Amino acid sequence: MPKRIARIAPWQAGKLFAVIYFGISLIFVILIAFSGLLPADARPHLGMVSLLLPFLYALAGLIFVPLACCVYNVAAGLVGGLEISLTDEGNA
Repeated sequence: MPKRIARIAPWQAGKLFAVIYFGISLIFVILIAFSGLLPADARPHLGMVSLLLPFLYALAGLIFVPLACCVYNVAAGLVGGLEISLTDEGNA
C-alpha cells in the first residue's frame, strides 16, 4: 500500500542535516589535515577555511534544509507528497 509524505518538519530536518553535513565535512577536514604531511610545495594552502568547513556546512544545512522543507510542504499541498512504498521486514 503506497504512502505519501505529506509534510516534513522543517526545523527537525534542519537539525538532522546540520549534524549530517558536519560529520561528512569533518571527513574532508581530516583528509586535508593529512595533506599537511606532504611537502610544503605539494600541498594546497587552505588555512582556517579547512577548520571552519564543518561548521559552515552545518550552518548551511541549518538554514537551507528548513527552507527546502517549507517549499516541499507548499508543493506537497498543491500536488501531493512523495509516494513511497513500505514493506514489513520479513517481506523485504
